[in-house]
Amino acid sequence: MTRPDIVVPPAGSDDEPGQTAPTSSSARVVMGSGDVSRALRRVAHEILERNKGAHGLVVLGIPTRGVALARRLVQVMAEVEGVTVPVGALDITMHRDDLRRQPVRAIEHTDIPAPGIDDRTVVLVDDVLFSGRTVRAALDSLADLGRPRAVRLAVLVDRGHRDLPIRADHVGKNLPTSSSERVQVLLSEHDGVDEVRISGGNR
Repeated sequence: MTRPDIVVPPAGSDDEPGQTAPTSSSARVVMGSGDVSRALRRVAHEILERNKGAHGLVVLGIPTRGVALARRLVQVMAEVEGVTVPVGALDITMHRDDLRRQPVRAIEHTDIPAPGIDDRTVVLVDDVLFSGRTVRAALDSLADLGRPRAVRLAVLVDRGHRDLPIRADHVGKNLPTSSSERVQVLLSEHDGVDEVRISGGNR
């Protein structure tokens, strides 16, 4: 349900400024469909290896594209382990630190799997790690829902330029960028294609 005082932003906008931008003819593709698939498969294997299997795992995607990525990771885990890892979505809207400056936000869907998160290892999934502020908001949101045994972070792309001391545990691709560039993640579930693009900047 969308609150009456919060307006839904245009489709394709993203949670973190500088993270995803509208498609541009000058954008260059840095990851194609095969690259995205291989990166996610590697990340899924890393998560299982660190956890010593799928037991006690819960995977939560940060809307919007983090949810699609979380579901893909769980599909790979099911292929490897033969079990279904609980997967859901975690809205961070009301925990963002820029609500005073940008109060017009969409309330996204939170879907916590039936086992809950108490005493479980929660893997947060996002498309791009940039300033770290989205992840900080996700941690605050998670704290309202329970007490996990551990929280880990998996991202498709880490582009650097952190504002906060936050680091990803599992990264599909480290992508050096200038702060003036924009990173755009396209996924077939939302955009009809799997690609990562960079646009803008003075490189």
